[in-house]
Amino acid sequence: MSTVDGAHPGLIRRGWRQTRIILEMIKFEHTVFMMPFALMAAVIAGRGQWDVFWSKIVWIILAMVGARSSAMAFNRIVDRRYDALNPRTATRAIPAGALTVPQVTIFTIVAAALLVFAAAMLNPLALALSPVAILLVFGYSYTKRFTPFSHMALGLGLACAPVGAWIAINGRIDAPALWLGGAVVCWLFGFDILYALQDTEFDKANGLYSMPAWLGNARALLVSRIVHVIMVGLLVMAGVAAHLGTIYFIGTAMTALLIGYEQFLVRPNDLSKLNLAFFTLNGYISVGLFLFTLVDVLIGGHAH
Repeated sequence: MSTVDGAHPGLIRRGWRQTRIILEMIKFEHTVFMMPFALMAAVIAGRGQWDVFWSKIVWIILAMVGARSSAMAFNRIVDRRYDALNPRTATRAIPAGALTVPQVTIFTIVAAALLVFAAAMLNPLALALSPVAILLVFGYSYTKRFTPFSHMALGLGLACAPVGAWIAINGRIDAPALWLGGAVVCWLFGFDILYALQDTEFDKANGLYSMPAWLGNARALLVSRIVHVIMVGLLVMAGVAAHLGTIYFIGTAMTALLIGYEQFLVRPNDLSKLNLAFFTLNGYISVGLFLFTLVDVLIGGHAH
């Protein structure tokens, strides 16, 4: 009995340590980038049917967590050889030996199953499209092997968040969801280029594709700025299509200002402020835009 009692705290500590390693591996805190866009779409789609919104919101959140967690874990498995070679990523869980490939594989399967189960609890279309979402978010991990447009592939994967949330509420795909999805594609496309500036030389040396490796840092930054301008335009179109009001468009204007500041912080040969540009500002952008949208919808009342 004493052996069991003694082992129990040790098992708990080991389990908690493994959980923390997994959450660090998948950068769970970065869910803040994706989740607000899903909630934003759900709030717009749920106008006038708040009973439907509240009955589905937990399943939407679980589906988003499952999708992102499985995608990140799958990426760590697929990229483990490159992660081990790159000094910036060599301390990640698999190359550092903190987690094994079978452990991460099991986590990936469980997280993907959570997505499918949550989709099944939402509606038939969400369930039917859940394999497409998995294909998109998993497929991104291979794109750096053959195309510098891998950043766009990442955007397509995360665009599943607003489109999927819209489907979850209404059981169909409408124009506002597509405009929002397009905005997310451009947003991710633009800021993933900024993130890739850290690995320009590594990517070139190891046969990996990215905009900076393909075009050089200066021209890649120009591409990032162009797609971020397009993102703002798509947010405006989403607001028009969804008949949103002044508060939403003020939020969109503030988003444009933050995007401009993000681009201002990063120079082709100066990445010293990249963490501020990438992590902090993008968190402000997604959460802030959601909050402006929520207030606009609550004040505006029912859908037109």
